[in-house]
Amino acid sequence: MTPKRILVTGASGCIGHYITEALIQDTEYDLYLLVRNPDKLKIDYEARPGITILHEDMRDIDRIGDLLKTMNGAVLTAAAWGGKDAFDINVVKTIQLLNLLDKRTCEQVIYFSTASILDKNNQTLKAAGQLGTDYIRSKYDCLGRLSRLAIAPRITTLFPTLVLGGDDTKPYSHLSSGLPAVAKWIDLIKYFKADGSFHFIHGRDIAQVVRYLLQNPPAPDESRNLVLGNQPITANQAVEEVCAYLDKSIQFRIPLSMGLANLFIVLFRIQMAAWDRFCLDYRHFTYKDTVNPGTFGLPTYCATMSDVLKVSGVSR
Repeated sequence: MTPKRILVTGASGCIGHYITEALIQDTEYDLYLLVRNPDKLKIDYEARPGITILHEDMRDIDRIGDLLKTMNGAVLTAAAWGGKDAFDINVVKTIQLLNLLDKRTCEQVIYFSTASILDKNNQTLKAAGQLGTDYIRSKYDCLGRLSRLAIAPRITTLFPTLVLGGDDTKPYSHLSSGLPAVAKWIDLIKYFKADGSFHFIHGRDIAQVVRYLLQNPPAPDESRNLVLGNQPITANQAVEEVCAYLDKSIQFRIPLSMGLANLFIVLFRIQMAAWDRFCLDYRHFTYKDTVNPGTFGLPTYCATMSDVLKVSGVSR
């Protein structure tokens, strides 16, 4: 049987590295890795036959239009994080790529959005489209256009929550790159209590979900919008677990009210954009029915704050 042909965009990013590695190691797919700079690929893409590097830019996606029509599946992680390219790459060129896929040949598209554009009921969050960063507003815009595409019935949209990941062979996520600073400041942080909650998920766990979905597309009666994350954790629980991991005792805690938070902002002259202010007021970034490898009966690599610190190289 001829292996299925799977396109992966953004293969050189943090999530892209984990997905590509999993698909190379655990599947027999013919993989087509779209990367602007192949030098940024740190994984062994010569580990087996059937791996093709497409040295192309999303801006010129029409150059490989004929090839795209032959794809049996696509995993779209490529994104511009801000600036003038955000809407061009994240909306215009992404929609163009989706229109170049052949719905008769392409069995499934896994499109990466962000949980930041959803509210607590997994509905679009209006404030994200109005106040969000360029990246967030472009993702909000793109999501609103997907249902109008010919390929729409084949699209599974993933909404990652806070993403962890990175090591010597993979770029670090924004969150993981800041974890050493949390350990450094924990002796101060531990004395404050904050009202907030969130989910997180590791890139390796995201990759396992993607692999599973490629092999087991959602049934017609199942949702094709999936929020990726472990169970929610409060900010206070997170601090307590970090302290337990680092063997730090907590003698007392001061509630960090909005008034006190605003005082810190003034005293330390912290510059806050409209989206930052919204997040400070919103506080609880939690969602319904989040999925992770455990949802599909698979082992979860990173499920607790202790796991987070351990896999991020924070020593006890």
